[in-house]
Amino acid sequence: MTYFSLNFGSQPVSFREALLTGQAPDKGLYFPTEIPKYSPKNWLDFKSLSLTELAFKIIEPYIKDDIPAPILQDFINKTLSFSLPIVKINESIKVLELFHGPTLAFKDIGAKFMSLCLGYCIQNTNKTTTVLVATSGDTGGAVAQGFLNVAGVEVVILYPKGRVSALQEQQLTTHGSNIKALEVEGSFDDCQAMVKEAFMDTQLVELKNLTSANSINVARWLPQQFYYLHLWQSFNQAIDVVSVPSGNFGNIAALLIAQASGLPIKHVIAACNANKIIPDYFKSQNFIERSSIATISNAMDIAKPSNFVRIQQIFNNNFNALTSVMSAYSFSDDETKDAMRYLFKNYNYIADPHGAVAFLGLKNYLNNKPQQQGVFVETAHPYKFSNIVEETLVTKLTPPVAIQNLLHVPQHKTKIKPFYKDLKDYLLST
Repeated sequence: MTYFSLNFGSQPVSFREALLTGQAPDKGLYFPTEIPKYSPKNWLDFKSLSLTELAFKIIEPYIKDDIPAPILQDFINKTLSFSLPIVKINESIKVLELFHGPTLAFKDIGAKFMSLCLGYCIQNTNKTTTVLVATSGDTGGAVAQGFLNVAGVEVVILYPKGRVSALQEQQLTTHGSNIKALEVEGSFDDCQAMVKEAFMDTQLVELKNLTSANSINVARWLPQQFYYLHLWQSFNQAIDVVSVPSGNFGNIAALLIAQASGLPIKHVIAACNANKIIPDYFKSQNFIERSSIATISNAMDIAKPSNFVRIQQIFNNNFNALTSVMSAYSFSDDETKDAMRYLFKNYNYIADPHGAVAFLGLKNYLNNKPQQQGVFVETAHPYKFSNIVEETLVTKLTPPVAIQNLLHVPQHKTKIKPFYKDLKDYLLST
């Protein structure tokens, strides 16, 4: 399997090269030259496999030329080392909880898988690899945990000042060791733009051996299919609809590429907050440039979702084909809070703001299709947003055991302005 740039100005590369470089030289995201296709009979046969066996079956074609099968299977086993519960809300709605990993967020799977692949691919080199990543909240914590003390790797995380939760900031700034945190006086889009510019700086790329751990990296993006393989295995039939809280659109792009391989999920919803460039695109077929808006679901506060171009490629840039299997909705903070209260009052379910947005997307869709059943995705533990959850629900949350010891650890961070020169100067000084 090779990967080509979605800007179509660079030569195809192997999985290993796409992993190590993160972004193509022409600024494009890498995309596989082929999406493996499996028939309905194949999927029936897959029912007998364990999740780790099925995950290997689906991802192995993307990687097999670069990581031997036994090692790849071991990486999958280590990645899928925690539960992914599916909780019943009512007769027509369930929730897939992806926050039971070490950093209480869905990105634990992609970050762990990528760290294992990267560690393997650089093991015989003498040069330190710098993993450069921008985060709107959960990516940074998951990457920090996944890459902590990985030999030959230094991690530099950019996050927007005042736009991540207190717990998210603790997870970004308290590891030390090979993990460095940069607090940027700007938005996530500023952080992401600085990271992308760094990858275009050939001098810096060569000196620091840069790669990315954002979902622009294929090794972070593709293993997110594992969530939906697990979800499908838990049902006895095709799933009508899945609603995914969407910011940079890597998670939902992974679901859609699995669907393109034949995964029996019929419809997909991109549930967004007030940053609604994609819901607006679905209405007008035009991208309207705007700045990001700060919301209570901060991990989705992204005005320029990088991975949407991958979704367009999955559907060969055919708008009608895309909208036949995908819908997109936007909800305000007030609507999000109302949804949190509704779930708590009626079902005793505590949702974080991102999960509440996904619930709203699913509920909105099912209003016109009462005969269907669906699943919404809960991507972060409610305690990661304890201030807003406790205030909205008028209840007290207990910190999970996984983070109780983290709450009072001193932070280590460097403050920088939202300018590329500041980032470059920092990287060259370390």
